[in-house]
Amino acid sequence: MNLAKQAVGTRPQWCSAEEWDLRCQLAATYHVFDHFGWIESIFNHITVRVPGPEKHYLINPFGLNYNEVTASNLIKVDLDGKALSPTDHPVNRAGFIIHSAVHAARPDAHCIIHTHTDAGMAVSCAAEGISHDNFYGAQLHGRVAYHDFEGITVHEEEQPRLVQSLGDKAVLVLRNHGLLVVEESLPKAFWLAWTLQRACDIQCASQSLSGARLPLSEAVRAASAHDGEHFDPDGRLGQKMLDAAIRRMEMARAGLSVDFRA
Repeated sequence: MNLAKQAVGTRPQWCSAEEWDLRCQLAATYHVFDHFGWIESIFNHITVRVPGPEKHYLINPFGLNYNEVTASNLIKVDLDGKALSPTDHPVNRAGFIIHSAVHAARPDAHCIIHTHTDAGMAVSCAAEGISHDNFYGAQLHGRVAYHDFEGITVHEEEQPRLVQSLGDKAVLVLRNHGLLVVEESLPKAFWLAWTLQRACDIQCASQSLSGARLPLSEAVRAASAHDGEHFDPDGRLGQKMLDAAIRRMEMARAGLSVDFRA
């Protein structure tokens, strides 16, 4: 789906066509997160790097709900948090500290997602961290790093430690805090965030049951992680999932459904 084509004529002159396409897809993703309930009032962020050598990225305006984010009001910022596109809104300090540090340090960090879902925060408070003993958690085997809680992330001196904790992993559990996903594209980040959220959902549900849980072997965990990342034949599963989520969100808002008899 090329979301920019759905907004022909609305691209402002200060924005390139390539950036506008990213803005439309990112704004749609914010609305999907709102539809799924993966929100925390006006907090948390999904950021996407704008193509180019400068490492500029797009971030949501601080003060707006996720369902108020649009392609045009997303803010392009540099690694110092300076706004580079027209805006009447500030950038959240905590969002700048986390996202700018990772965007600067990881060349592959084209999209970063930070969430405070109930299940994600609950698992971040568990000493064991992410369990790799369920269908979704097994797919994250070998991809998860951890960062100890230092308080609200508003201090620049924490940035090197955040980056060091993340290393080359795609998932960072911010202990006693929340979850962070780092990927090479927005669709892949959405896919990984969805998998991570489902892993946390199932982990919380399974731990509420009485009796012992069934562990998986290291070999099964490793095979699940490999297959989960590589089984898609055309490498577009993330895009397919994001497109489907956008359609579901738009249909729900419009009160529409597909006629199964068609």
